Amino acid sequence: MNENKKMFIQIVKQLRELILEQQIEPGDKLPSERMLSEQLGVGRSSIREALRSLELLGLIETKHGGGTFLGSVQQHQLIEVLSSFILQETKSIEDVHATREMHEREAIRIVCRNEILRSLPVWDSIFIKIELEQELVREDILRECIIASGNRLALKIWLQLIAYSTVPLKEFVTANEKQSLQIFIKSIQMGYIKEAIEAYEEWMTTI
Repeated sequence: MNENKKMFIQIVKQLRELILEQQIEPGDKLPSERMLSEQLGVGRSSIREALRSLELLGLIETKHGGGTFLGSVQQHQLIEVLSSFILQETKSIEDVHATREMHEREAIRIVCRNEILRSLPVWDSIFIKIELEQELVREDILRECIIASGNRLALKIWLQLIAYSTVPLKEFVTANEKQSLQIFIKSIQMGYIKEAIEAYEEWMTTI
């Protein structure tokens, strides 16, 4: 696990302890980024990134000009379940990858089955970038699949799984990935589920 992920996990743990110690209830305001930085002993940029990830999952809510607030009881309980699992660190990292890929495969199936979704302009845009070998981040391709599937909760969970993933998905696509990605995108557009899944799996093996 790289240093950034270790830092993120440590901040989440410390923030969780702080919420318990200060008896912050759902709907209550959290300390400012500056105060959290001082209390937890880490830089403000690291605090900001951790808060952003927690907001994506619904644990906290940021109001423009009003500060950051602890999420609702239902959201809090969901995050407790996810956090207690993900923060086991060593054992869970393989399960994180497997769960992330489950979400991605299902999103691919949903898009392939729906004529409107597989006809979205984004697939042509991605294909052209791959063909011309323009800069394209791996994560962006997968995110478009999840977004297109229309499941907002799946997107929130997937974004958090990405944060813990050790697969280099935030890096640019390389020439070695071009063929499998072209087949992947074209299979989605044609609605060929089996071929799209196989191309996706082949792509994952090249990363």
